[in-house]
Amino acid sequence: MDFGLVLQTDPPASEVVGLMRRAERSGFRYGWTFDSAVLWQEPFVIHSRILEHTDHLTVGPMVTNPGTRTWEVTASTFATLNDMYGNRTVCGIGRGDSAMRVAGRPPNTLARLGACIDAVRDLAEGREADVEGQRLRIPWVRDGRLPVWVAAYGPKALALAGQKADGFILQLADPCLTEWMVKAVRAAAADAGRDPSAVTVCVAAPAYVGADLDHAREQCRWFGGMVGNHVADLVSRYGERSAMVPEALTAYIKQRGGYDYRHHGRAGNPDTAFVPDEIVDRFCLLGPAAAHIDKLRTLKDLGVDQFALYAMHDAREAVIDAYGAEIIPALA
Repeated sequence: MDFGLVLQTDPPASEVVGLMRRAERSGFRYGWTFDSAVLWQEPFVIHSRILEHTDHLTVGPMVTNPGTRTWEVTASTFATLNDMYGNRTVCGIGRGDSAMRVAGRPPNTLARLGACIDAVRDLAEGREADVEGQRLRIPWVRDGRLPVWVAAYGPKALALAGQKADGFILQLADPCLTEWMVKAVRAAAADAGRDPSAVTVCVAAPAYVGADLDHAREQCRWFGGMVGNHVADLVSRYGERSAMVPEALTAYIKQRGGYDYRHHGRAGNPDTAFVPDEIVDRFCLLGPAAAHIDKLRTLKDLGVDQFALYAMHDAREAVIDAYGAEIIPALA
């Protein structure tokens, strides 16, 4: 199992770079950042610095979207980083939540996301692509490689991941939901004539190592609110009780109120009081190192190839070090 570190690009950027360097020394192989241009600093600028100051870390956004940059700009950015640092990027992409909504625009459609996946990958790897009706090619790309991993929850997005993506990003660590969603992605890949095992599976969730579960839950409760934004979209589309979406995913948002993106992805988010302890425990990894190892082994048995650790809490260095000392060696 591979491991990744996920950070917001809060200033100073040097701190983000420093944490990524610490993660690489601890055995992490991927460095991910949020991508929301209004809320945080521009990630691709910081990605360049991370790549410069690490030796083998693969770097990318978790996640970008088809709407905040034109597709040829996104592809050229990845291709430039790969040309400078040797094909060490990965494109995590989704419909867009905070990046689109904070800018006053709705998330992208799945049709637009699917077209963007093909265009960005083809352009970044030097092939001609259709960019919203215009045939384009980046002529200077040589031997470029860009895996595109899709973040998804709902049945149509899971199908899209299976049909087109090199990887699937699931932003929660509940084993039952992981099993259901991985099966859906793999079934869609098989139906599309692809090798289901060729789709890399990445589970992303907060992790907090320590014996004080009450404190750990409060530091990670924000995650249930973030996931709740996507779940609310699913409920709006499919209804509260639908055979298309597991109730184990949707039931907890019944008491959800408004959501202020100024607190998005941050410990102490006041808009996440509706998230019960049970959801925090299911969606995150909490407790002593042994508990993390047990849950990660379960996820690995379900087909998870990478665990990407959100470290938006008060123990970022400690959790990186704990993973490096005890948890990564047990799963590597």
